[in-house]
Amino acid sequence: MAISEKKIYPRTADKETVYLKSVVTDPAITVGDFTMYNDYVRDPRDFEKNNVLYHYPINGDKLIIGKFCSIACGAKFLFNSANHTLRSLSTYPFPIFFEEWGLDVKEITSAWDNKGNIIIGNDVWIGYEAVILAGVTIGDGAIIGARAVVTKDVPPYTIVGGVPAKPIRKRFTDDTIKKLLKLKWWDWQAERIARNIPAIQAGALEELE
Repeated sequence: MAISEKKIYPRTADKETVYLKSVVTDPAITVGDFTMYNDYVRDPRDFEKNNVLYHYPINGDKLIIGKFCSIACGAKFLFNSANHTLRSLSTYPFPIFFEEWGLDVKEITSAWDNKGNIIIGNDVWIGYEAVILAGVTIGDGAIIGARAVVTKDVPPYTIVGGVPAKPIRKRFTDDTIKKLLKLKWWDWQAERIARNIPAIQAGALEELE
């Protein structure tokens, strides 16, 4: 029951919600099964163009999104080229304008600080117009509040919000989180997940172990 490579819309009459795996074409973006994106303002099929910003091949950075994530309208992923290096005495990006200043085009990446990939775990909910910055890893089961700006890693099953985003609370006890991370239900076969949806929805962890 893995999703078809050609299936774009999870719901027949809903053209505002897509399975991201079916619309992403950039090899530097990896998306897991059943992860969905909703956009009621723009065409959600244009996720790469509208939501993955400053993501240029010259950096070699990647966007990795796990399975069963829910990404709300307008969420943005800001990559390394959005940065201006802090090593310089000036924030002006001289290397970008190499022709103007007679600089070597091979040094263009020195205009910004490369903080690495953006990695989103499984079963993550990213709220309306949230912004995730380069180098951030978000753990499994985390929730990112609406319009939060995430500048640091988010632990699994933690709710964060604000600018910059800060922890609000954990979703479950440490013991429950430990069991969920061991369970990894998102890696089950779809048929097994389907059988266990009532228990998942009811929070009946003991029925899943």
